[in-house]
This record gives sequence, C-alpha cells and structure tokens, in this order.
Amino acid sequence: MAETGPALRDLTDQEVVRHARAGRETAYRELIRRYERPVFSLIYRMVRDRELSEDLSQETFVKVLKSIASYRPEYKFSSWVFKIANNTAIDHLRRRELDTLSIEGSPHAMTPEAVEATALQLGSSRASPLEALEAKELGGTIEEAIQNLRPEYRSCILLRHVEGRSYEEIAEIMDLPLGTVKTYIHRARNELRVTLGHLRKD
Repeated sequence: MAETGPALRDLTDQEVVRHARAGRETAYRELIRRYERPVFSLIYRMVRDRELSEDLSQETFVKVLKSIASYRPEYKFSSWVFKIANNTAIDHLRRRELDTLSIEGSPHAMTPEAVEATALQLGSSRASPLEALEAKELGGTIEEAIQNLRPEYRSCILLRHVEGRSYEEIAEIMDLPLGTVKTYIHRARNELRVTLGHLRKD
C-alpha cells in the first residue's frame, strides 16, 4: 500500500503533520511511532510509575491528535508534543499530590556524566582526583533530592540536566517566559544545594 511505512518515515515532522491534518490515519501512527518512547521517558521521569506512565502517555497522544490543528509549524513539533506530555504529567502530580514519589530505579536515570555535570553545577566540585568518583556517588543523593522539588521545578531540572534541553526549549515546552524558566532552575538548584549540604554534613 502506498500510504504505509517508508514514504512517511522519510518526511519531516511538519510534513507528516500535514498528512495527519488531512485525515491520513497512517500519518497519525507515524507521529506516535516517532514520539511514543521519548514521551513515555519524559513522563516516567516525572511520575516514577511504569503503568501510570503508559496511561499518561496514551492521554498525551489523545490530546495531540485532538489538538493537532492548533499546532503552528514554525515551531518544533517535538517541543509542542513534549509540552503536552509535560503538562499532562504535572497536572497529574498536582491532582494526586505525588510530589514526594521516589525517583529511584529509573531505567532512564542520569548517566554518570550527567550526574557529574549536575554535581559540579550544584557547587559540589572538588579540586582533587576523586572529583569524578564523588560526583558519581552523589548521583543517588541528587536524584533523591529532586523528588522533593515542586513539579514545575522538577520538570525544569529534568529537562535541563537529563534531557539536555536549552533554556529556550524548556520555556517553549513548559509554556513559560524564559525569565521564569531561569528563575525556576535557579531556585531548584538552590533547594538542591541546601538539601545536599545537609546530607553531606550528616
């Protein structure tokens, strides 16, 4: 069949969206194929429950398909999708008050490199050969501390340090002014510094 597979896979997101808007079902399936895994990963980092993440991912794609006519092609489609996923996760956290869910055991936990970079940015640098080892050991503590952040702060920190998103992309995903994103990340880092400082003294 001419509508399946390779032809759609070779198109840009914006081109596939045009087909989806025209009612082409295979285009909807192609968009889901492209973003199913990253959307699940983003939501899982927020809610820390696999079954719940699958439900919220499905909810996200229902919202994507229902509102696809409102997508503006001058913006990255990925940012638009992640905005919907992020809002879906945050709305759930607010409703259920799950701010203190543990984030241990994530299949997408920070890599040693990301942990080290985060530790250094949080002011835990040591001018010694043990710096990398100390940063890795801090990884579990950092992840545990992130669970106590309010959902908006947690989302900003995860998008910045785990997803590697720019401040501009985070602002677009979270539908916030750039200055607000920078403020949230600054406050989140300060909270993490305080938490880590107390733990390192114990």
